[in-house]
Amino acid sequence: MGTDNLVFLELLEWFDPSGAELAHRLPEKGSGEIKWGAQLIVRDSQAAVFYSGGVACDALGPGRHTLTTKNIPILTKVLSLPWGFKSPFRAEVYFVNLKIFNGLRWGTRDPVAFRDTELGLVRLRAHGVLNVQVVQPVLFVNSLVGTQATYPVATLEEYLGDVVVSRLNDHLGENLDTLVNLPSRYEELADGLSKRLSADLAAYGLALQGLFINAITPPAEVQQAIDDRSRLGAVGQNLQELLQMKMAMALEKAAAGSGQAEAGIALGLGMMVPGLLAGVAQGVGAGGAKAGVPAACPECGLPVEAEARFCPHCGGQILALRRCGACGQPLPPQARFCSGCGAAAGVAPGPRPCTGCGAENRPESVFCNACGERLATSA
Repeated sequence: MGTDNLVFLELLEWFDPSGAELAHRLPEKGSGEIKWGAQLIVRDSQAAVFYSGGVACDALGPGRHTLTTKNIPILTKVLSLPWGFKSPFRAEVYFVNLKIFNGLRWGTRDPVAFRDTELGLVRLRAHGVLNVQVVQPVLFVNSLVGTQATYPVATLEEYLGDVVVSRLNDHLGENLDTLVNLPSRYEELADGLSKRLSADLAAYGLALQGLFINAITPPAEVQQAIDDRSRLGAVGQNLQELLQMKMAMALEKAAAGSGQAEAGIALGLGMMVPGLLAGVAQGVGAGGAKAGVPAACPECGLPVEAEARFCPHCGGQILALRRCGACGQPLPPQARFCSGCGAAAGVAPGPRPCTGCGAENRPESVFCNACGERLATSA
């Protein structure tokens, strides 16, 4: 079938063996002279849209059609009556593929920013597939195809990929709080994203027949943080057990090496394990006051929180609660050596007597806790 404008088009049909085109125009260049009574063949998975004078005249469904005013009555408005509908008319036909195009890929070219409630600002990559179908041929040709001779599916895939990523960024920000909960919510997120995209595609005569999220991946360091969090939960929030497990994994990896250097590394790590674990245990105990572990009140000896300024039991001031400079363990006011590590703690200043009533006050006191008089300053 020729496309020369000087040749009458008597049979119009389009067969795409590649299956990679959504629309194809006949003739491919300009408008053709279609013979009155020409035959038009439209397959089950196609629709034919007629244009005459730059205006869409009608759309025909599957079957064999004879091009007369009976099949295309709207053409009577654009053709010249003096010819008695016997001469050819200039027009073009767009064949639109109505099959479902499966497996169109979408994905992020560059990472998108996501504010995680637990991990902070992270950059995500995502990819998946979607299925689309042309449901309004005239709207599709007018809005996306335009005057192109062919419209390949690759062009639509590239455009839809950008739309999906844009909508995904908004959808994640509104419906996901942390990546820790992501694995169980892929299907839910895909359904919500599909609803957002359906309205966008309907404006182009397209229908979304399915969308799937294959993966949403954070950077490697964020993945490692999530893995460590999972391991910590598996061992019951016990830091020492987590460190033991990670040390054992490191030893196993080092021992798996066949060289002498790897064996030496494994032996050295094995010798360091007891000291490291003991240091961790001591650090947890010594630094416990800083982490909220109760310390002892110097007045009544009952436990108080590390950041407390007054004892909740006796009301005594504990601002002067000293700590060992070596291990950080709380010390009584008069202690000269740490009971935890034995390091010298220095001599604590003695109590300050009140010159008015003779009552003893803490070394840092400014007013007497018995009579309220201002204490004399030392020379």
